Amino acid sequence: MFMLSQSTLNQVAKLLKEEQFVLAEEQAKNYLVTHPNNLKAIEFLGDAQGHQKKWDAAISSYKKLVEQEPNTANYHYKYGGALGMKALSISKIRALGIIGDVKTAFLKAAELDPNHIETRWALVELYMQLPGIIGGSKSKSLQYANQLENLSKVDGYLAKGYVYEYDNEPELAETYYKKAINIGGSLTCFNKLTTLYQKQNEPQKAIQNIEAAHKKHQRNALHYQIGKVAAQYNVQLKKGEQCLFTYIQNYKAKDGVPIAWAYYRLSQIYTHQKQKKEALSYIELALADLPSIKPFKNQKQVILKL
Repeated sequence: MFMLSQSTLNQVAKLLKEEQFVLAEEQAKNYLVTHPNNLKAIEFLGDAQGHQKKWDAAISSYKKLVEQEPNTANYHYKYGGALGMKALSISKIRALGIIGDVKTAFLKAAELDPNHIETRWALVELYMQLPGIIGGSKSKSLQYANQLENLSKVDGYLAKGYVYEYDNEPELAETYYKKAINIGGSLTCFNKLTTLYQKQNEPQKAIQNIEAAHKKHQRNALHYQIGKVAAQYNVQLKKGEQCLFTYIQNYKAKDGVPIAWAYYRLSQIYTHQKQKKEALSYIELALADLPSIKPFKNQKQVILKL
């Protein structure tokens, strides 16, 4: 019976990993009929509900965990996270009644586990996003960013980059994102800096950073990113065109961005160059793949007016 129970839980875990959240929720619920106090099954149920944005249901599941195991940091973290996501999905007035519980849950998780990285990230973001009148505080965000830095240099640098970017201090944000790249060099680190450059209307720097990411990681998706920046900002159009062709030629589903978007970016590049025939050809390819995408339809109208 124990082996059978463990097999069922393993199957639920597998479904969650495969992002089959509806099936995972169903199997977790069925399991809990005969094992109502199994903490792992309750946690899996909350995870499946959360991934489907069923915030009230997820809150209920995680609250059971907190009540049964009040000294487990991760349960408080997940409970606070579900409450926070619910707060984001309702009116600001109603959200005010939840924020206190969100903060309490995260602070309890941080207290219970001094090494819990995810909780400290949550507190960095929470204190930055809350208005000062209800407890928001840049200094407290930096306090938890410092704790992150002690646990993980990369996370600490990324957290400080986030704080300074949110506070409209792009030079300091750039400094910390670059530090994160130098220490960690993950795609996440590169993407944070690329996004910052785009927000600051610095496409040349964005392209340079994406090229550095590609040199390190050799991901086809980065070809699309270069083409996207070139098309959006009307810079380095030849390079953007070549990168988009490379993306299309080597495209696989794991690259993430549907190939229709590469056609769309090519049409933008040709539109910038007043090459109506080529622009129209590629936007038609994009529409053939994804006919309901509004930017594609708008782009076609722009091309027809050339």
